[in-house]
Amino acid sequence: MPSVTPKVSDLCTELAALRNRASVPDVLLQPHSASMEMTFYDGGQYPAEYRGDIFAAFHGSWNRSRRTGYKVVRVLLKNGQPTGEYEDFLTGFVIDDKSVWARPVGVAVALDGSLLVSEDGNGSIWRVSYAGGTRS
Repeated sequence: MPSVTPKVSDLCTELAALRNRASVPDVLLQPHSASMEMTFYDGGQYPAEYRGDIFAAFHGSWNRSRRTGYKVVRVLLKNGQPTGEYEDFLTGFVIDDKSVWARPVGVAVALDGSLLVSEDGNGSIWRVSYAGGTRS
């Protein structure tokens, strides 16, 4: 019976062909963050540097020993292009590695420029507004 194990040279050729077709993501996300929905911020309530940036809801992964996701992040853009970085915007949903009290799902910009965040753990929608001043 012939061997079904591919030759190493065949695998190397196949990998080289795949590498030439692969796309590098503009923003690398932590595995199992489960980014569900995103929106471009086009409101006028937050500081000017937020306009055009992306807000993304990280639903989180239930099947990891250490929780990841469970937050809303701001993806930074410069001249309409991702810089490759994101920063935590809305956090605090993880109680410990065994429990969470909310799982963000959707994000939208309200007419007044605030951000609306939905979650499916409790069926809540939060309105996150900016009142000015310095950030801590």
